[in-house]
Amino acid sequence: MYSDILVPTDGSESVKQVLEHTVDIAEGRDVTAHVLYVVDDRAFLAMDDEMHDEVLENLRAEGQAAVSTVQKALEAEGIEVSTAISRGDPADRIVSYVEEAGIDLVTMGTHAGEYEKNMLGSTSQKVVTKSPAPVLTVDVSE
Repeated sequence: MYSDILVPTDGSESVKQVLEHTVDIAEGRDVTAHVLYVVDDRAFLAMDDEMHDEVLENLRAEGQAAVSTVQKALEAEGIEVSTAISRGDPADRIVSYVEEAGIDLVTMGTHAGEYEKNMLGSTSQKVVTKSPAPVLTVDVSE
């Protein structure tokens, strides 16, 4: 049923909780886990033009570290992994990746306890609403 699972990451430690569920679902299946980090370019709107390149390079480096960490954890569990770094609005890029890569399931964290933020449009809420594939959200609130 699930052969391609997308695990979006923002580089936070909370991804470990998401990975527990991802590994559980992938266990015993021929699954490829796709790990995606999105450089949120909305941060560039209020930034001086001469700072863009340096900040973008730093964010890409953070993204590479984030996907590498998740990749290693999943590969240690015997799961095949594909990684990608994208740029744009995180929710939009995640949904686009789902459509382009033929993703069967998205596993991602949410801060379920932050009711107001979620009602105003958290990334996970937007992905749940727009994704053509099922989305498993894991409460990573502390």
